[in-house]
Amino acid sequence: MNFWRTLVGKLWITIICLVACVLMLMGLFLLPYIDTNFTNSGAVKRLFVIVSMIGFSLTTFFALFLFTKITQPMQQLIQAADSIRKGKYETRLSLRTSDEIGELAITFNHMAEELENTIRSLKHEKEHLSSVLRSMNDAVITLDREGYVILTNPPGDRILQMWGDLIEEEDEGEILRPAPTGEGQVVPQPLLPMFRRLLDQESDQKMNVHVMKGVWSVHMAPLSSDGEVRGAVAVLRDVTEEVSLEKMRRDFVANVSHEIRTPLSMMQGYSEALLDGMASSPEESAELAQVIYDESLRMGRLVRDLLDLARMEAGHTDMVMRQIDFRELAERVYRKFQVRAKENGVELALELEEGELKLQADEDRLEQVLTNLLDNAFRHTPEGGRVTVTAGMKPNGQGKQLHATITDTGVGIPSDDLRFIFDRFYKADKARVRGENGGTGLGLSIVKNIIDAHHGSIWADSEIGKGTAFHFMLPVE
Repeated sequence: MNFWRTLVGKLWITIICLVACVLMLMGLFLLPYIDTNFTNSGAVKRLFVIVSMIGFSLTTFFALFLFTKITQPMQQLIQAADSIRKGKYETRLSLRTSDEIGELAITFNHMAEELENTIRSLKHEKEHLSSVLRSMNDAVITLDREGYVILTNPPGDRILQMWGDLIEEEDEGEILRPAPTGEGQVVPQPLLPMFRRLLDQESDQKMNVHVMKGVWSVHMAPLSSDGEVRGAVAVLRDVTEEVSLEKMRRDFVANVSHEIRTPLSMMQGYSEALLDGMASSPEESAELAQVIYDESLRMGRLVRDLLDLARMEAGHTDMVMRQIDFRELAERVYRKFQVRAKENGVELALELEEGELKLQADEDRLEQVLTNLLDNAFRHTPEGGRVTVTAGMKPNGQGKQLHATITDTGVGIPSDDLRFIFDRFYKADKARVRGENGGTGLGLSIVKNIIDAHHGSIWADSEIGKGTAFHFMLPVE
């Protein structure tokens, strides 16, 4: 680097020039006057005053020169650094000099540009992360090592609101207390044992958490920095429906296996009895054959109901909707069950409202609804009981609806079981199924699917020891 272009060189040249100017002035003007006019002190004093004024003027000039070359650029540099501190990363210096201050200004501009690019990149990454989190259906909750929430997405916020009022339980005498104002929320109580286990083991944790009748699949991973766990991120997914469907699948398989195994076992047993010649008379042989026949019919009904229910739930059943007369349909079903009512010693009554009872429906499916409900009522009503079918039109906000009720005086259904009676294979009390003609456990499920396909509703009222009433309502149009 050229010495004369440095700041030190400029200062040195400035001082040399200042001294040289003073010496030259003294040599050119002061000494000749002293040699010739030394006796005239007034003239000498005036000369010194003049030289002093000239020297002061020169000093002031060089001071101003140094001010413009050093002090002003430093002030600009200080102001620019303060602007950067305040977040104005677009600030730049416009100094164009060849000394150290000029190089400092160039370096400062490069630093400000790199800082601005870094801040912009971080901002973009933060926006991308925020967009990804907002677009996720799964809840994301990020925690620091103390258990305070530092980042969530909208589903995570909803979970914190839902779980915020849960009572915190002490674990080994240690518990996280609510954070002070401004420090955010603490880890929700259902995640607390999992979070502590993660801090202890410093590894991923995964489990299902049961909270308020819901099931959540939680995957919690540690956030590490310099080999130290500084927090955790938890991803939560609501798997309540999946768990419920899996339970229904297991129950369905178990129930189907049980329902099919029972008639098969009886058919096998009675068939072996016939083959082994255990029947001592034709009457006993006919009785064994009749049992085999009845069980085969029961298994056929079960398979047929299973196929019907599967088609309905898959939406593969075509509903032939047309104008039908519910009065004619009810009277036809009533006549069909009169013989059974006499055989069982049960009174069957039909009470239809006066007037027109026409609606848009699939007649065959609606007949299946009445048949299943009446069959269910007869099986649960003891001898001497009564089964009543009533129907009438009821107004609603969107027109008229048909309201039909099948009431029996049977043993009734416990109130705790009413919400389950439309589930497949559900029986509130297996012991109350009278006789050997027990149902398949699918009749009410089929009924509900048919009513739902007609955009109607069905429910049941019951009282133990007094009977049960099944109501269904169907829109006329």
